[in-house]
Amino acid sequence: MWIEYNANPVSNRVEDCAVRAVAVALDISWDKAFDLIAYNAKQMGTMPHANAAWGSVLRQNGFTRGVVPDTCQDCYTAYDFCIDHPEGIYVLGFGSHVATVINGNLIDTWDSSFEIPQYYWYRKE
Repeated sequence: MWIEYNANPVSNRVEDCAVRAVAVALDISWDKAFDLIAYNAKQMGTMPHANAAWGSVLRQNGFTRGVVPDTCQDCYTAYDFCIDHPEGIYVLGFGSHVATVINGNLIDTWDSSFEIPQYYWYRKE
């Protein structure tokens, strides 16, 4: 289920998970995702890694935010989310990390499938 992918143009593994996740979810380049997020962050007076900055880019592109049910808030992992969501495009927020799920596959630079998502963004088709 995990697909290793790094959209960073020079394959850096820096604190750019939100940029990578937005790039994958919107099917755009890392550079374009960075520019969109940085523009929104500047307008908001915040930093690009802020949830509000990258979340606003998703919202502007038709995504809606959802909350992961807290029936088992310490045991529902990204792996479980992938099983429960075999179709569609989702961006998972883990608190200090962000990753994309497309058709049940977790796309990230590292295997974050056992991280606990707190919320997600999805696009209604």
